[in-house]
Amino acid sequence: MKVSVEIVNAFIDGDIGGNPAGVVLDANALTPQQKLQVAQKVGLSETAFVSRSDVATIKLEFFTPVQQIAHCGHATIATFSRMSELGLVQNGRMSKETVDGTRDIIIDGSMAFMEQSPPTYTDVVDTEEVRAALNLSSNVPLDSISIVNTGNAFLLVPLHNASSVAEIQPNQDLIKKISAQYDLIGFYVFSSETTVPGRHAGARMFAPRYGIDEEAATGMAAGPLACYLHDRKGIDETTLFIEQGHLMHPPSGSVISVDLQLVDGCITRLMAGGVGRSIQQIEIDI
Repeated sequence: MKVSVEIVNAFIDGDIGGNPAGVVLDANALTPQQKLQVAQKVGLSETAFVSRSDVATIKLEFFTPVQQIAHCGHATIATFSRMSELGLVQNGRMSKETVDGTRDIIIDGSMAFMEQSPPTYTDVVDTEEVRAALNLSSNVPLDSISIVNTGNAFLLVPLHNASSVAEIQPNQDLIKKISAQYDLIGFYVFSSETTVPGRHAGARMFAPRYGIDEEAATGMAAGPLACYLHDRKGIDETTLFIEQGHLMHPPSGSVISVDLQLVDGCITRLMAGGVGRSIQQIEIDI
């Protein structure tokens, strides 16, 4: 059986970079096991599978090479960007059905935005275990570490400068252990220093629990980070821009825009988005 897969770079920064995702635009006939086989053969961090929905514009499922996950930001943006490019969806409000409910999608020209839930916060006490997982020296300040969840849980680790973020040599086994302990997707490590002026943070993301050593753009992590910056770091803006991938080795720059919606100063909803671009179509045999 042959399965057609689009490779789409999501959250591109300008005309280049971004994070590639597999997109299967017709997955109605595929079983969960076949979807996992496709994701394994595609070999990217996530592959998205589109099928019919009775409650939303489409049903959208996400598989890493290891297992299915509830949400994936860059694969969502990749899917809706490609569908928009093909004329399968129009500008305006859409929706996706996921394994744990529906989420709004907004198409605005070349950009696609996805809804995330209001944030929940859990403070982390054992900073030394986090320090060991990131191989940070004792002279690197490490405080205000939090688990933030807007649909998926990430450990947010603020560092004081971009060079500290760039120099991280992650202990993937220990990150995987901590991620399993706290039921995390992974670690999102960031500083306020960015490559492009006017942006709010530059980040790296490690998720070995899901077979991802590092990826260039993580929309489901940028949402929690934007909430953290607003709620915990006093940033007043309601539109925040998160860079990722610039500090990877090799780099693949991305930018994620996050719009926060507030009621009485509290975040009630957020939309994270960016631009996707199709780069290749492949056939997978399963």
